[in-house]
Amino acid sequence: MSLNHVRPWRNIYRRTSRQIHVGNVPVGGDAPISVQTMTNTDTTDVAATVAQVQAAADAGADIVRVSTPDEASTKALKEIVRESPVPIVADIHFHYKRAIEAAEAGAACLRINPGNIGSEDRVREVIKAAKDHGCSIRIGVNAGSLEKDLLEKYGEPCPEAMVESGLDHIKILQDNDFHEFKISCKASDVFLAAAAYQALADATDAPIHLGITEAGGLMSGTIKSAIGLGNLLWMGIGDTIRVSLSADPVEEVKVGYEILKSLGLRHRGVNIISCPSCARQGFDVIKTVEALEKRLEHIKTPMSLSIIGCVVNGPGEALMTDVGFTGGGAGSGMVYLAGKQSHKLSNDQMIDHIVEQVEKKAAEIEASAAQEAAE
Repeated sequence: MSLNHVRPWRNIYRRTSRQIHVGNVPVGGDAPISVQTMTNTDTTDVAATVAQVQAAADAGADIVRVSTPDEASTKALKEIVRESPVPIVADIHFHYKRAIEAAEAGAACLRINPGNIGSEDRVREVIKAAKDHGCSIRIGVNAGSLEKDLLEKYGEPCPEAMVESGLDHIKILQDNDFHEFKISCKASDVFLAAAAYQALADATDAPIHLGITEAGGLMSGTIKSAIGLGNLLWMGIGDTIRVSLSADPVEEVKVGYEILKSLGLRHRGVNIISCPSCARQGFDVIKTVEALEKRLEHIKTPMSLSIIGCVVNGPGEALMTDVGFTGGGAGSGMVYLAGKQSHKLSNDQMIDHIVEQVEKKAAEIEASAAQEAAE
């Protein structure tokens, strides 16, 4: 019996959407919500860009976007695509030829604003290239770059203007018999983005790419993204996400997964449940958690670990985690395995021992999953 069946208040009912593919990654429908990021290297520096793509993929990125502002970038894209372990999205803004070149170079998806591409003939050329090379397209509406006529009509960026822009762009693609597209309507303002996405979700069945654009630095951007994306995801809106931070793209991926994990929408790696620590703590909780986060980065298996400083909440939290440690006194604490008390352990042995137990449990989970798949 699933936890959601027992506790229906945990359920999130995802909006029904069409499913498309970005390379081999399904987006929309019943596919898992995918996590994206974008490189910030000079695209023409192939080695640096591929290294950043690989690092993002190692952190769990399903899709990575690469900026292609000029012909040199689209030429480099071919090698980047060849060496990438995940599908590559080419970021196109104005020049339709860059979109055609990116499709020819093997991009899995083209991020474009059809209204900025130019004449309908140029849009048709881009769509033909996407069809010929198996590319999907993301319509990227942004509050900071709305069309002049919409700004004149509405007076300022607003949800209505953003949704009208998105629907106009959808019509361009559909009029040219192209349906392998997803759409985003990003803003740096959480209220504006959330309102636009809610209206867009009601207006189309296209897969939705969620993002709070230009969210800020690591801490401020994480908080803003968690609030904006978290609320939309909670409402069932969103098929793929990108957290936009002024930080290493790997951090964007990590934050994306933490948002999804907090809502039970996607699980990857160890979910550490830890207390903020206080005078009751039987060991240094903060330093212990910092050390464990680093030591357990290599674990990709979804599982839970509780690190609680004292017996007030420790035993209760440990009942619901795969591995747990609760501080006691006199330099030792209690280890819990599968929610049950297992054995006492001295604090100075704790970190190494917990890493060992987590690795053992991860191996058990993987072996069980492999056996189930074989049966």
